[in-house]
Amino acid sequence: MNLVASIYLNRLLFAIVCLLTSTGVLKAQQAVTPDPPYQVKLERLAEVLGSIHFLRRLCGEQSTVWRDSMGELIENEVPTPERRAKLIASFNHGYRSFDGVYVRCNDAAAEALSKFMSEGEALTLDVSTRYGN
Repeated sequence: MNLVASIYLNRLLFAIVCLLTSTGVLKAQQAVTPDPPYQVKLERLAEVLGSIHFLRRLCGEQSTVWRDSMGELIENEVPTPERRAKLIASFNHGYRSFDGVYVRCNDAAAEALSKFMSEGEALTLDVSTRYGN
């Protein structure tokens, strides 16, 4: 191996070691970043928003205000990718939970919607009061 090839090989190996080291450090930092104390409540709020979104649409609302609210929550929270995935999964779970239960808007769906609206309001108030700026 000539000197030039040896220099390029050493540079390449150095770059690979740096990449692996920095990736390992980043993963270690992400692994030790704990969820905030309100994460469980945010996940429940996301699930409630998903349920409300489904039930409101089932009962004739065509807007996306509840899904948009979920997007704003994620945007304002600026979660790690893992937390973001949990929040989205919770919203989707809430939406799908009623997919097989209610096929049309009826009194039971309206009652469930009312309960979720109250729970969502209580969760929002609790999180913003305890942990808000």
